[in-house]
Amino acid sequence: MKNKFLKKCLEIAVIVIGNAILAFGICAFITPHGIIVGGASGLGLIVKQITGIPLSLVVYVINIIMFIAGYFFLGKSFAAKTLLSTIIFPTFLTIFENTPGVTHLTNDLLLSSVYAGIFVGGGLGLVLRIGASTGGMDIPPLVLNKKTGISTTVLINGFDCIILALQVPFSNVEQILYGILVVLITALVMDKMILLGESKIQVLVISPKWNEVQSMLYDQIDRGCTLMNITTGYKKQDMYAVMSVVSRRELVTLTNEILKIDEAAFIITNETHNVRGRGFTLPNIDL
Repeated sequence: MKNKFLKKCLEIAVIVIGNAILAFGICAFITPHGIIVGGASGLGLIVKQITGIPLSLVVYVINIIMFIAGYFFLGKSFAAKTLLSTIIFPTFLTIFENTPGVTHLTNDLLLSSVYAGIFVGGGLGLVLRIGASTGGMDIPPLVLNKKTGISTTVLINGFDCIILALQVPFSNVEQILYGILVVLITALVMDKMILLGESKIQVLVISPKWNEVQSMLYDQIDRGCTLMNITTGYKKQDMYAVMSVVSRRELVTLTNEILKIDEAAFIITNETHNVRGRGFTLPNIDL
């Protein structure tokens, strides 16, 4: 019970921090230069250009409308996960819009585009990393996915393209080109943030001394392994291959120890992006 409570508190903290980073990136680097952007913020910038209504107020309205739609079409569970972002993202926009100096950090469009991508991608990645949503324009693609079965990624990108296109009449060529740069950097940073710390190395060892390799993994590296029945191609020998997953830091030590056991060992390494189970997302146990 205590662990579940702490996990929930951590998730709330991550959602708050992620939305704060996202809002800062938009207020500090996007809105001051009129750079085009997707999502609810992009729609907000269009309405702001036409009516002069503050971005934060427009995003509040969009988020509330989309939250209600999400509640009816996607259910209570989704609405509960989205509620916090629905409220705090436009709140942070209001705070940063009215914080002296935030909207005048730099006049360099290239620098602003790079940092906008870093902050927006980082903020979104943090929120998505724990399975939450930033609300807003994430919701229509999810509803359409449920109704039509079309890929969520395709729908999200499609909506973003439409929103970006709607901003073109209010933007000059530089703002459009830098906006595309922001979108590309955002996607790259978001993917890296989602996978940050998740990347591990899968190691496959083929050696007649597989038993010693297995013992070394247990005793020196403190990692488990899986034994797989194989037949070697040239000599047609039946033996076990040893498969394990280790961190990047452990890889060099593991390789050196394997070569001490068998300098002719066949070692294959592959990067893995998500490992779940004992020793990674669950504590080790003594057998």
